Amino acid sequence: MRQNTILIFFISALALTAGIFMQTTLNKDQQEGSISIPALEINLPDVTDKQRSISEWQGKIRIINFWATWCPPCLKEIPEFIKLQNEYQDKNLQFIGVAIENRQAVADYLKTLPINYPMLIGGDEAIALSQQLGNIVNAVPFTVFVNQQGQIFHRHPGELSREKIIEIITPLL
Repeated sequence: MRQNTILIFFISALALTAGIFMQTTLNKDQQEGSISIPALEINLPDVTDKQRSISEWQGKIRIINFWATWCPPCLKEIPEFIKLQNEYQDKNLQFIGVAIENRQAVADYLKTLPINYPMLIGGDEAIALSQQLGNIVNAVPFTVFVNQQGQIFHRHPGELSREKIIEIITPLL
């Protein structure tokens, strides 16, 4: 029993150390400047099954939010995203939702809340995409902020508040 406790403690400490190292590496990259993402060509269907490309919003500040209908923090953020989209759309800001589940679940959710920004359906592909964009802890929600030149300037695992979003985007407005 004691050996199992020691083993669990060792594995937990190792995982914590790896997580801190990876987060430190990400923060260092972000502090050194924007990270160029030349392959930000994301093509996914929307809820009507129409193929959409992230490049449709090139030249705007893009806030790409990976979310799911089964995720309470994700659902808590959405009403604030709707308000911010209304307030900042004339300042070249564009929210884009990327659901990590199937079209029907998202379509059912959208019947309960009218969303004023594009909602793309990514399924399992969206999980891999969020990892490629820096979601090293597989967090949901996970949000990527992209500047007008197509560079990631901030990544945020977990729930975002209105204040934090405004703090992040203000330097680019």
